[in-house]
Amino acid sequence: MVRLLNVYSISAFAALGGALFGFDISSMSGVLGTDQYKDYFGNPLGTRQGGITSAMAGGSLLGALSSSYLGDRFSRKISIQIGAVLWIIGSIIQACSQNVAMLIVGRVVSGLCVGLTSSVVPIYQSEIAPRKIRGRVVSLQQFAVTWGILIQYFIQYGFSFVGSQASFRAPWAIQIFPAVILFIGLMWFPKSPRWLAGKDRWDEALNVLAFLRTPDGDINHPLVLAEYKEIEDQIRFEREEESSSYRELFSKRMRKRAILGCSIQMWSQLCGINVMMYYIVYILESAGVTNTLLASSIQYVINMVMTIPSILWTDRWGRRPTLLLGAFSMAVWLFIIGGLLYHFGSVNPHADESSYTWYVIGHKSATRAIQACAYLTVASFAISWGPISWMYPPEIMPLRIRAKAVSLSSAANWATNFALGLAVPPVLRAIKWRMFFIFAAFNLAALIHVWLFAPETKQRTLEEMDEVFEHGDPLWKSFTGVKANTRLEGIAHAIELGNLKMHKEVNVEMYDDFEGSGTSST
Repeated sequence: MVRLLNVYSISAFAALGGALFGFDISSMSGVLGTDQYKDYFGNPLGTRQGGITSAMAGGSLLGALSSSYLGDRFSRKISIQIGAVLWIIGSIIQACSQNVAMLIVGRVVSGLCVGLTSSVVPIYQSEIAPRKIRGRVVSLQQFAVTWGILIQYFIQYGFSFVGSQASFRAPWAIQIFPAVILFIGLMWFPKSPRWLAGKDRWDEALNVLAFLRTPDGDINHPLVLAEYKEIEDQIRFEREEESSSYRELFSKRMRKRAILGCSIQMWSQLCGINVMMYYIVYILESAGVTNTLLASSIQYVINMVMTIPSILWTDRWGRRPTLLLGAFSMAVWLFIIGGLLYHFGSVNPHADESSYTWYVIGHKSATRAIQACAYLTVASFAISWGPISWMYPPEIMPLRIRAKAVSLSSAANWATNFALGLAVPPVLRAIKWRMFFIFAAFNLAALIHVWLFAPETKQRTLEEMDEVFEHGDPLWKSFTGVKANTRLEGIAHAIELGNLKMHKEVNVEMYDDFEGSGTSST
């Protein structure tokens, strides 16, 4: 028998918060090539279109910055519900937009949701997941993003054949429904056990751990008690330190981790995926592809499919080698795209009416090669930086400042996203093929940064991260001071033998939140 509510189902459902981000990406990229959108909003090009696109990232920046307060104050779960409400409001405004200004306002409000949920969902997932599958569980966030992109894009593509304003208003309205489902469904889900422990709700924390780790909710299971003990010791130590502020986040001890988390999120945008997701229509048009909307859909399918291997094997491959391989491969494909555009392209004589000033015409092989490299860039991102950029920041920070740290790293993501969303359309028109060389160089810089400063974190509990970062060896060396997978089992064995006692007495009765959670035969 397997419960309907378990770590996988809870994490997958919470990842609907990531799906909303995906909906937003393709809700814009899917309309850029439609005549109805261009006619109604005055064919926005350059900075004007950049402002519309980046409005979501601007709102996301504010949402990410607010996530630390909301996540710590109201819990991770309720913060996600707040984000769902913001998404519903933003989608309504977008669907009713009468002009560019109203559309921008709607995207800013939706962005508040995306920034909030993109910060809180990975924290929630990492805090409920066992260490052995934490990477897989948090990868569900990126998998949901890819599904959101894919579903919304095909909705947009289908409505593009409608010869009225419904071609863009109906898809923007439809994206309300997943947020409604997310808000309602979370009512039956548990709060994070680590958040509960941080609020001194120890009985509830133990019961949630037992519910998540054992089939029958056995709070006396040695591994449950061992994990509870680790959380208890970590919180006790943190309170003795008497620091949970932004000052500690930038203290000498935590500064490297904070910068690393922000950098991982920034590199995930500077790698060029922002261009491929939002402006793939422009790239394909300049490459000489005719049916750009259909060609773009292939990219979004690849993005979803190539996330699956990372979900299945990230906890085996490790974070570090996956990031290195992803950065190297994306640099190669982007250099090739830039080189092909330079060699086979020419100035577009109709640049004043078009989104691009440089294009390839009459070179079918070059067109197909550019299209293939664009797909390979997306595939490389999907299997590496896509999922890991969300899982790495929350797992490297201690509980007392985790929400603040992830808030800051997500803010770095959205600040970069905002800058790129605003700048790419005019920059693409101004420097043409050279833009791809710039993003390829960013990938090489990311590769060097990860090689020197990103330690391996797979198979470690969240409470062990202090050892990972403070064992004395250079961070680019995988941590070998304590053999992976032995510490928690050692604590569990000591508890089982009666050699280790808990600091607090706990109530052995399960609380009512999980009564009637249901079972299902396998």
